[in-house]
Amino acid sequence: MRMTKKLILAAGTCLLALSACGHKTDAADNVAAAADNTADVMEQNAEAVRDMGDNASANLEAKIDNRADRIDNNADAVRAAGENQADAIDKAAKK
Repeated sequence: MRMTKKLILAAGTCLLALSACGHKTDAADNVAAAADNTADVMEQNAEAVRDMGDNASANLEAKIDNRADRIDNNADAVRAAGENQADAIDKAAKK
């Protein structure tokens, strides 16, 4: 995905260079430059959205891991309680 972004950036740079020398008026150059600037901002926004998605998935993964750890801890506690109860039953039966 990063390679695609680099290719798009390179293509955009080439188009900008071509557009800079192809216009006959300053107004046309200004329009092309404004469109290029707008496209740059849009690409930055897209990258920010991707970063937010990465952060959200990392946060979600951490929450899921914590929940799984709590479940494991509860399972260990149930197992230990069962062993303690079984030991108590055996101890009571020996008396």
